[in-house]
Amino acid sequence: MSETASKAPGVPDANRWKALVFIALAQLMVVLDATIVNIALPSAQQDLGISDGNRQWVVTAYALAFGGLLLFGGRIADLWGRKKAFVVGLGGFAAASALGGAATNEAMMFGARALQGVFGALLAPAALSLLAVMFTDAKERAKAFGIYGAIAGGGGAVGLILGGFLTEYLDWRWTFFVNIPFAIVAAAGAYFVIREPEGGRNRSPLDIPGVILSTLGLVALVYGFTRAESDGWSDSVTVGMFVASAVLLLSFVVVESRVKAPLLPLRVVTERNRGGVYLSLGLAIIAMFGLFLFLTYYLQIVKGYSPVKTGFAFLPMIAGMITGSTQIGTRLMTRVAPRLLMGPGFLVAALGMLLLTQLEIGSSYTALLLPAMLLLGLGMGTAFMPAMSLATQGVEPRDSGVASAMVNTSQQVGGAIGTALLNTIAASATTAYVADHIAGATSRSQQQLVQLEAMVQGYTSAIWFAVGILVVAAGIALTFVNAGRPGSTTVTGSGSDADAADEVPVPVVAH
Repeated sequence: MSETASKAPGVPDANRWKALVFIALAQLMVVLDATIVNIALPSAQQDLGISDGNRQWVVTAYALAFGGLLLFGGRIADLWGRKKAFVVGLGGFAAASALGGAATNEAMMFGARALQGVFGALLAPAALSLLAVMFTDAKERAKAFGIYGAIAGGGGAVGLILGGFLTEYLDWRWTFFVNIPFAIVAAAGAYFVIREPEGGRNRSPLDIPGVILSTLGLVALVYGFTRAESDGWSDSVTVGMFVASAVLLLSFVVVESRVKAPLLPLRVVTERNRGGVYLSLGLAIIAMFGLFLFLTYYLQIVKGYSPVKTGFAFLPMIAGMITGSTQIGTRLMTRVAPRLLMGPGFLVAALGMLLLTQLEIGSSYTALLLPAMLLLGLGMGTAFMPAMSLATQGVEPRDSGVASAMVNTSQQVGGAIGTALLNTIAASATTAYVADHIAGATSRSQQQLVQLEAMVQGYTSAIWFAVGILVVAAGIALTFVNAGRPGSTTVTGSGSDADAADEVPVPVVAH
């Protein structure tokens, strides 16, 4: 709509469901991009002559830019307006994807991935905060966040399927080019359908020290974990990065508590519900990200699956996530407290993870992997959906971009930590197993068998840690997230969740 018409506070946006389609499309593009490139990496490495030592930068450049700039991106969304940040983010992401697809050397590829991360950090918080301010009715909000939660959780697995197809049947470059139609459709739809909510902008001056400290602190943290994975935890640069990160992030907290217009108002994270959500969500992502990697390698190297077959093997997890998010979560969200979905959800996922500790070389997909993936998907889908909604519920409109950025930050940092931590545990267990058993292997085939057994032993050792992490995430969700009123920052003893959600009126204006 072109005319500007102010609506009464709390009246929902007429185009909200159309807007959800384009927001979901953009979210899918960002999430699947995290895994789609992993499948294409061996082919891209060979074509562009990237060394084994440098190949991690295809993944790391994206993670560093995305994870480091998310808070800044959320603040820019609050400053510019979410619609503008969303459309600009999509345009930039499409351009960076075109650059990656056309890359002729490793420098061009690394630069393109970093640029994707920069625009992803602008786009992701804008998408989530648009949802937060457009859906104010409790039941509708439950449905919208159910869809969004399913995409956020299952998009990575979709990336594996799509990446497998594109790499096997077309060319690795299409794993980049595929983003362009996604971005164009989402940006065009958003431009015509989405209307900027009234009074939602935060026009206070930008907190430059906060931007610098948070960006450098998060980059140092993410890089520290990626270094730990490749060079070990005792490496001097790894240790230096962790120390620098701790100093920078501590300084950031001190600065934020003193400046008039902070980049991250501490009220956003110190509120009990949101703090519990950010922490439990980050831990759950740590457990999940490492698992994606292990299962991909297990299916391809141990089981001999093709990239496409590997992608399809993850379908039960996607089905579970969609069911958990859109059926269980959506139906129960307005009836029970969020912690009663999040806690049990993480525990069901932990049960699925527990099954995977029984993995062996000859394990049956149908008997072991299928039920484990279904449980993982169901649990994570059920838990993700109220977590996404609660993380942005009851936030002042001017803070919704930053609150949304914190959700994405906990996911990105959790992903980096999970990959490094669980990989290191797996590598140590594999090395120990080989050292203990290789002497008894006399023939070449026996040695190969020991190597495969060692690999599986490494995976199961790391998966035990992932089980523990999910149990801790469940404990945090059940302890920190208030059962009473998820919709308000002031917790009171009465009222339903539906009332609480309706209690946060968000004025909407048409442009």
